[in-house]
Amino acid sequence: MVFADRADAGQKLAAMLSHLRDEPVVVLGLPRGGVPVAFEVATALGAPMDVIVVRKLGVPFQPELGMGAIGEDGVRVINDGIIRRAHVSQDQLAEVESRERRELERRASRFRGDRPRLSLAGRTAVVVDDGIATGSTARAACQVARAHGAARVVLAVPVAPPGWAARFGGDADELVCVATPEPFGAIGQFYDDFAQTSDDEVVDCLQRANREAAAGSRTAGGDPPSHDDERDEEVAVHAGPFRLGGHLTVPAAATGVVLFAHGSGSSRHSPRNRYVARTLNRAGLGTLLFDLLTTDEERDRANVFDVDLLARRLLDVTRWLRTQPGLDDIRIGYFGASTGAAAALWAAAEPDADIAAVVSRGGRPDLAGPRLATVTAPTLLIVGGDDDVVLDLNRQAQAQLQRCENRLTVIPGATHLFEEPGTLQAAADAARDWFTRYLAAGPDRAG
Repeated sequence: MVFADRADAGQKLAAMLSHLRDEPVVVLGLPRGGVPVAFEVATALGAPMDVIVVRKLGVPFQPELGMGAIGEDGVRVINDGIIRRAHVSQDQLAEVESRERRELERRASRFRGDRPRLSLAGRTAVVVDDGIATGSTARAACQVARAHGAARVVLAVPVAPPGWAARFGGDADELVCVATPEPFGAIGQFYDDFAQTSDDEVVDCLQRANREAAAGSRTAGGDPPSHDDERDEEVAVHAGPFRLGGHLTVPAAATGVVLFAHGSGSSRHSPRNRYVARTLNRAGLGTLLFDLLTTDEERDRANVFDVDLLARRLLDVTRWLRTQPGLDDIRIGYFGASTGAAAALWAAAEPDADIAAVVSRGGRPDLAGPRLATVTAPTLLIVGGDDDVVLDLNRQAQAQLQRCENRLTVIPGATHLFEEPGTLQAAADAARDWFTRYLAAGPDRAG
């Protein structure tokens, strides 16, 4: 089995954990890659989510050999047998522990801020990572969760090598894994998108998961939801005769909705697009992420680069969105990445599209060709400063945007996928500001 990305893996893993829905669960993601997976699990279970920050204590002259682990609030798990066999002195142990404690506290503060650690006392701790390789960190996390008072520990991962369960002994009460493929080389080989998770993404996942858990708790307790007209749901998007998977989020009193056109080889589960969408949602903008192609269409790689097809699909979905209750007269923007950016500009050039603004992130607007000269919607092109080839293509495309307000924003230090710390947030903030400006209630629609 190959997962599209960590979100896809998390959803598949969550389906195997539905039996925990009625238990007092806390979902614990291992930073950083385990956190997007844990987010999907927490969302599906309606459970609060936290990170479990652990540091393995490696033998000084053989650091890959763990002699123990530490967690927050002074929790420490020490393997006295390994310490004796490795002849590690108490001074050496104290030195390693002091160094790792400083790093642990730094990471916990970065991810959680001022929010206190969620109590595990008497609860079921579901420890989640994006996969198991050696299992040493996951074992330490399970041990620390139990030391924090968890009544039961469940270790859940999307992928692990055959025979992985034998490595954990009594560290976890239950082990759950979606797939154990053979041969097993590295976790990343079982993901189409295994891009590094940034610190900002970890923080965002934690904040969103706990907002949703708190809202669910209020509703379950009989209190009315705080926003009766909010929508946050999986939808079946109608595009002509086709039905496409999508996720529609519309905050209360949204001033507009942004449709996301993902890039080649991606889907509505794209972690980068989801990250940008959450930034827009917090600014009061609705978002619709959807699969541009059906499963059968995706099998033909030529369709992924057929900008005309993708643009027609985007226009069909735009028409469908305007038939939804309360959205018939809302302002609409397009956010495109990679080839999706070309599709967004191609579609926006249609006279009846009535698109209020377009944003391209690391896009290929040049693939929209002669359509660029007819785009009237205000257009923002966001490119990484170290993405030299794409930056040059965007500059050429900008020169052809002659009928609309446009801007090229370069994010310093960013490469094509905006994986560098802080760069994706900078891109999301630029998109938010652009859409807020042109989808707000006051100004007239562009074009």
